Amino acid sequence: MYFHDHRHAGQELAARLLGWAAAGDLTNTVVLALPRGGVPVAAEVADALKVPLDVLVARKIGAPGRPETGIGAIAGDDPPVYDPRSLRMLGLTESDLTGDVTRERAELHRREELYRGGRPPPEVEGRTVIVVDDGLATGVTARAALRHLRSGNPLRLILAVPVGSPHAVEALRRDADDIVCLHQPGSFQAVGEWYEDFAQVSDDEVIATLGRRPGTPSAQGHGRRSAP
Repeated sequence: MYFHDHRHAGQELAARLLGWAAAGDLTNTVVLALPRGGVPVAAEVADALKVPLDVLVARKIGAPGRPETGIGAIAGDDPPVYDPRSLRMLGLTESDLTGDVTRERAELHRREELYRGGRPPPEVEGRTVIVVDDGLATGVTARAALRHLRSGNPLRLILAVPVGSPHAVEALRRDADDIVCLHQPGSFQAVGEWYEDFAQVSDDEVIATLGRRPGTPSAQGHGRRSAP
């Protein structure tokens, strides 16, 4: 299964989630996108389910010399989450990555301010939370996000992605109450190989997507009616 772009992936994921949600009550549900790539995917899901959309900023900690390869991640002000297998393979310790964590923490806070404009993070206690990204490679960024949200006592915590490595999906099952993954190719190498157009999502696109949805907190400040 290949996706044309992020929007198409979101539409396919939304179709699956509509069936999953048909028997449930979505009144107290929120979709949280992992920016930036997860935002256009999550927007399609939130629109289809008719629930609010917001973001949870998490930052990947990349391997030295290979920043695209996630070996750890952070969310909020929580301690870093690392992939122990990757650390062993690279001969690294957590202390070796202290500088990387500091830089990524600063970038995380910059993006939170940019995307939220001073808004507080969404309330998750007692709610069904659907976390959406554009795919799972190592899964370490999703793990950091899920563990951060779990501390907020959500009613249910769902991870939804268009594509992911089978190893990452299986490893994340202990962190989510349910995982919806459309495609788990055995030959998985990278998320982008399963998209015809995997153009980088810009900060401007994230802000615009959040701002134009009626159910999004950033849109409520412009006098639009909030979704239920």
